[in-house]
Amino acid sequence: MLILASASPSRRQMLQSAGLDFTVETSGVDEDEVKLSLTAEKATPQDIAETLAELKAKRVSMRRPQAMVIGADTTLACNGRLFDKPPTMAAARTQLQALAGQTHELHSSVVVARGGVRLWHFNERARLTMRPLPDSFLDAYLARAGEAVTSSVGAYQLEGLGAHLFTKVEGDYFTILGLPLLPLLSFLAGHGIGLERVA
Repeated sequence: MLILASASPSRRQMLQSAGLDFTVETSGVDEDEVKLSLTAEKATPQDIAETLAELKAKRVSMRRPQAMVIGADTTLACNGRLFDKPPTMAAARTQLQALAGQTHELHSSVVVARGGVRLWHFNERARLTMRPLPDSFLDAYLARAGEAVTSSVGAYQLEGLGAHLFTKVEGDYFTILGLPLLPLLSFLAGHGIGLERVA
């Protein structure tokens, strides 16, 4: 049994597109509280992503001890500042204004746990350079993208309208979407979970 311990639509879509048979069960981890604590301890953006991914995977795997549980998290850092998912459209606009013309880093982590024990993890970083965003462009982008921008840490989906925001993208495409998919698939295949099992 394979479980994704994440409510992220993009992570669910990636696993579905890869043909995996899995269920979704959210962890209930208070991510904001964990981030506050780790930030106070001067944890790096990558450490925060890995810790949250591990907490999610372990929490669900303790409830479902026979299952392989995937936990994942992504943090966004720009000029020493950590960004969260914008709670409102107005917050998304403010965030995009802060990222415009800058290069930011996405730190993604994926952890697989079983029975409350971490079996495997993988971390990856991507760098994205956003072009300057005039107010007229921001208005048009937010009007067309809609509330979906509040579901992403960067207020964009690179696989959709968000592609218009960038001049340069360095890093793995799947990592940018929120899950280092290829290393995960390799790990799962080594444990008999993959296309062979589906077929």
